Amino acid sequence: MKKKALIVWGGWDGHQPEQVAEIFKGILEEENFQVELSNSLDSYADKEKLKSLDLIIPHWTMGEIQKKYVLNISEAVASGVGLVGCHGGMCDSFRNNVDWQFMTGGNWVAHPGNDGVEYTVNIKHSSSPLLEGLSDFKIVSEQYYLHYDPAVEVLATTRFPVYHGPHAANKVVDMPVIWTKRWGLGNVFYCSLGHQANIIAIPEVSLIMRRGFLWSAEGKKRAEELDVAAIYGNVRAYTGMGDSQ
Repeated sequence: MKKKALIVWGGWDGHQPEQVAEIFKGILEEENFQVELSNSLDSYADKEKLKSLDLIIPHWTMGEIQKKYVLNISEAVASGVGLVGCHGGMCDSFRNNVDWQFMTGGNWVAHPGNDGVEYTVNIKHSSSPLLEGLSDFKIVSEQYYLHYDPAVEVLATTRFPVYHGPHAANKVVDMPVIWTKRWGLGNVFYCSLGHQANIIAIPEVSLIMRRGFLWSAEGKKRAEELDVAAIYGNVRAYTGMGDSQ
């Protein structure tokens, strides 16, 4: 039986969400996924449908989302559905929703120098085999400065500052580029690369996303072996999501 993936694209057109979504669709179909494309956030309205998926891939920048939709996604991911995204399509999606940021592991705050900055992606040796065989590589794009969850496992970094600005008065920092996170029984994967479709098409970036898709989709199998309802049945209670703050 084919695994099922939902790609929801939209928001700011500068990130070429439709073109990136099509590239993701092609990668997933090569891996024998059944893929649904949507350009509506209402695709998150049916919680039971979301729970039936293996993978949710948001690619939506600078939008607003109903709180209940984020709670639906959170419950689906906690039950074992994978969550994968890149660049502003996942970690600059909904700036006013802290629940989204809690689940995804971080949020964008700046890209000093804007587009066209040359920087190095440094692959980390870690417990994860996801980037095995990849070497450090240079890229010319936006270099994302992120506020991120200390619970994430960082798989690759980039060094700041590269571009001058007020942030350069601080010490040198290694900022995460790629990370993984657990959300209940679900696997969350994020890569800050992917400003536009041409960046996603770079072989290293395409391979990184492919591996992220496959790894994140493994959570569903693990969940089938456990009593998910007993462990993570009440996402609202164990995260505080949906509170009035």
